[in-house]
Amino acid sequence: MALPKIQPERYDQLLKDKVNKIKQDFSNFDSPEIEVFTSLTSNYRLRAEFRVWHDNDELDYVMFEPGNNKHPIKLDSCEMVSPRIRDMMFDFLNTIKQNQTLRFKLFEIDFLSTLSGQLLVSMLYHKPIDEEWEQEAQQLRQQYDIDIVGRSRKKKIILERDFVIETLNINDREYHYQQIENGFTQPNGEVCQKMIEWTLDATRDAGGDLIEFYCGNGNFTLPLAQNFNRVVATEISKTSVNAARFNIEQNNIKNVDILRMPSEDLTLVLQGKKETRKVADLALEECQFSTVLVDPPRCGLDADTVQQVTEYENIIYISCNPETLHDNLSVITETHKIERFAAFDQFPYTHHLECGVYLTKKV
Repeated sequence: MALPKIQPERYDQLLKDKVNKIKQDFSNFDSPEIEVFTSLTSNYRLRAEFRVWHDNDELDYVMFEPGNNKHPIKLDSCEMVSPRIRDMMFDFLNTIKQNQTLRFKLFEIDFLSTLSGQLLVSMLYHKPIDEEWEQEAQQLRQQYDIDIVGRSRKKKIILERDFVIETLNINDREYHYQQIENGFTQPNGEVCQKMIEWTLDATRDAGGDLIEFYCGNGNFTLPLAQNFNRVVATEISKTSVNAARFNIEQNNIKNVDILRMPSEDLTLVLQGKKETRKVADLALEECQFSTVLVDPPRCGLDADTVQQVTEYENIIYISCNPETLHDNLSVITETHKIERFAAFDQFPYTHHLECGVYLTKKV
């Protein structure tokens, strides 16, 4: 992956270009004016992964152009990452360079930070790591006031903890999220807050109950619970489900149930085509699901899930891929009307743009 070129003086124009492309690509839909949510122009990314390049005694962070992993681009600065990462990452690598135990066969360093300044660093190796490595890494952890995870084949060593606790301020209320190493989290915290506030505003009068597919660690689930009598959410990742349940308890939210199952299976359950003990105690037949929230991977929704979401009065679709969003909306808009359309600039200076669409069933 290549680093985007940070150009604050061009940010507004680059974002305008991306939004105009979305307008053009979705011009065949009857859609309102796009609501645009900007990013910080630098130091916006809370997580980042860097390959480590060995050149005799030197160590460098490197990135690669897409499709070319033979010619590394060495980094001497990185203005896209959060201040917490930026201020320590190069000194951190220089310290490792002086220590043979820590540097030997190190091939990648991953950073996971929070808006409040917590930092977890993962160090990945092409060699076994052992007690000697752990002793040296403990000194590194104390020096930089961070948590560290070491990974080598079939082994993981955790120094203190393998997660951070993020705090998001949503409409002047704080929500606390456990974000686990090597799990999915929204990389742009400031934009993430705007995404959640937008979904809250869109569903403020929806009422009834909410069903959610692809809930992750409860990023949207927890704040949205205030708009509904009950929330039932599903996620396939065991790590994310455990984090979501932890987050529900930490935030003292009482009206949310998390299921670990694929969205396709829950779709079959809701359609009466599948039975599973996982939902036995949930009394789903008593729920009045007025609204569905989907935040699928880049491949979008499968055909059965598309048909399932059209059963609900209201649909919130959060998309990381406008192409699959367009494909899914071609079916969904046969029964639903686009009420709101938002663009969230999660990844400044790239072609990528996240979208949010709120639809209601046609009369």
